[in-house]
Amino acid sequence: MFRIKRVDWLIGLTVLGSMLIVWLVLVGLDAMLQFVKQLGYIGRNGYTLSNAIFYILVTIPRRMYEMFGFAALIGGLLGLGGLASTGELTALRASGMSRLRIAVSAVGVVAVLIAGVVIMGETIGPWGDQQAQAMELRLRSGNMGLTTSSGLWARDGNRVINAKSSVLRTANDGHQYVELAEVRVFTLTDDGQQLTRFDQANTAQHVGNEWVLSHVRSSMLDEGGVHSSTSESERWDSRLDPDVLQQSVIQPQYLAMRDLQRNIRYLQQNGENTNAYETPFWGRVMYPLNVLVLVLCAMPFAFGALRSGGLGKRIFMGMILAISWYFVQKAIVSFGTVYGIPPMLANVLPAMLLVFLAWFYFRKNA
Repeated sequence: MFRIKRVDWLIGLTVLGSMLIVWLVLVGLDAMLQFVKQLGYIGRNGYTLSNAIFYILVTIPRRMYEMFGFAALIGGLLGLGGLASTGELTALRASGMSRLRIAVSAVGVVAVLIAGVVIMGETIGPWGDQQAQAMELRLRSGNMGLTTSSGLWARDGNRVINAKSSVLRTANDGHQYVELAEVRVFTLTDDGQQLTRFDQANTAQHVGNEWVLSHVRSSMLDEGGVHSSTSESERWDSRLDPDVLQQSVIQPQYLAMRDLQRNIRYLQQNGENTNAYETPFWGRVMYPLNVLVLVLCAMPFAFGALRSGGLGKRIFMGMILAISWYFVQKAIVSFGTVYGIPPMLANVLPAMLLVFLAWFYFRKNA
């Protein structure tokens, strides 16, 4: 039975200290680069310095979520590499502590932290991204806004448009576009004082060079009262820019799992391709396992090549491993998408590959 010993605390706290420093540096650098970019938008559509600061602050939880895996890998190598350079790692091995046990002690602290990281990535992270997306949408289009409760709002001449939700769809040619759902169009008089028409539609799609509403119910208001009519589809003369609207959709990889599931169900009910949401969904499901196994597989470098190297060598090795694995994982998932491999399997394969490599190494070097 595995029992936590004082030596586990030594390894865990050493790795924790290194990991937190690396995490802080990575998140801080990413936030600073984005802040410099936001400074270039100041003055557009009333965008101010306080807006730029708010944008960075609300996206920090998502940046922490994204950078945690890299920080855990590099921090783990720095922590064990530091123990190796002082001879403590050699002493632990000489006392009979196996390489697997040392690696598990290092990974244990990552496992504790990852629970909080996942909770953050499913709650405050997506919320912050929605706030930032709404601000960015106002920057790109002065007559459009986004709220988390009532969806998208836009002004088109004397019409006010509201869409409860929007979802990415994939056309037959592979091009992605936005479909608005639960659309309401309020048509006002020229002075904006009275409502003259109200249209409600299930969906709105940009087909060719025009918008098409489906399952439409229209109500005309005049001196004679309210006159209603329905139609299966109706051409919608709107100047809404579909490219700008696409910016109103939170990128799937930034959505919480519950939101990804909702969009998947919506697309399934309409017989549409769900890969745009299934791939990031299973990526989130596998996130804890991918991080833990990646750190476990990186620990063997601390037993050999890093013993004679300095701090710079450990950081370099950690960065090379993190970047290499990032591209390998993306390649495997993209390969699965192109060749029709189910998104769940495509996201499981990288983790299984790491598990096999870890098993092979520790079995050979028990």
